[in-house]
Amino acid sequence: MTRLKNKIALITGGNSGIGFATAQRFLAEGAQVVITGRRPDAVAEAAEQLGPGATGIVADASKLEDIERLIGEVKQLHGQIDVLFLNAGIAPFEDIEQQTPEVYDQVFATNVRGPYFTIQKALPVLADGASIVITGSVVGVKGFAGASVYSATKAAVRSLARTLTAELAPRGIRVNILSPGPIETPLYGKLGKTEEEVNELATAFAAMVPLGRFGGADETANAALFLASDESSFVTGADLHVDGGLAQV
Repeated sequence: MTRLKNKIALITGGNSGIGFATAQRFLAEGAQVVITGRRPDAVAEAAEQLGPGATGIVADASKLEDIERLIGEVKQLHGQIDVLFLNAGIAPFEDIEQQTPEVYDQVFATNVRGPYFTIQKALPVLADGASIVITGSVVGVKGFAGASVYSATKAAVRSLARTLTAELAPRGIRVNILSPGPIETPLYGKLGKTEEEVNELATAFAAMVPLGRFGGADETANAALFLASDESSFVTGADLHVDGGLAQV
């Protein structure tokens, strides 16, 4: 259980769901972990639950001033970053007729601009040979009604991983996408839908998955660990789907 021994990992959106499960996995493998989130109470509670080796920093992934402050605090705490897991994201589903410019801008600011400028600001702190993992989604390659804006952001970060793979290769920094399918996380309760609508959506998604079920956050965390560790030392520019086969068959 030492695949990340003495490594420093920064996980944005690490106070719940996939991010929290990944923080637990990284800690178990010997890493020091910094998690972020927008809500002070949630970040503090998550850091306490994670225990020794974990630090919580309140930061909004869509705000450049928060990103700069975050990287500065991590540098002061640990000096460098070995694993950068850009997991923070929002997913409001809405048909194009009802979509607003304000929501469009917020989703892109959080899901695309946030990861882009977090990487930019982190470059001086990223260790040579570091691993960058960005949370994508099966919706980046599949079309689901009501997901036009969210899907576009996930297609954008997939493209970003390709170009940054080429740009950062001279430093040995690997950039990969981790694309979950339907995963049992609190995200489904944040879609702006009623409980009945969320349940209908979940049932429909599960029916499309060849394995016939939702995945667990811990299953996604295992894939994140693979991409973060030296076990994937010859993997870069890839899009690893953890989707029960949803986007594959």
